Amino acid sequence: MQEIWNGFVDWFFGLGAKYGVNPIIFGSIYVGAIPLFTLSVGWLIANFRKGKSITLPSLSAGFWFISAYLYLFIAGENIPLWVYAMIIGIIGFGAYSSIRKIQKTAKENKDDS
Repeated sequence: MQEIWNGFVDWFFGLGAKYGVNPIIFGSIYVGAIPLFTLSVGWLIANFRKGKSITLPSLSAGFWFISAYLYLFIAGENIPLWVYAMIIGIIGFGAYSSIRKIQKTAKENKDDS
């Protein structure tokens, strides 16, 4: 079991060296952005309920959603085109899913009012 774990760790950190990114930084940004994204969505919904502008909270949520991938795009080297396509697809699907969830929550809150 230890050999499998060591092989995984070597592979994981080897990706960072191969593509010019630090996997710990990428993972930290990815995980660290989750609560900030959630807070931004909460801020967005609160502003929507109050009839305030949702532009700034939307931009904030969008930034935190793609922050780890921005790091990859900026710091990465020799990244294959399929990785860019996959990341763009993930971002697109996540944005679509988030927008649908926000719209559903906003509609439910509007109906309750």
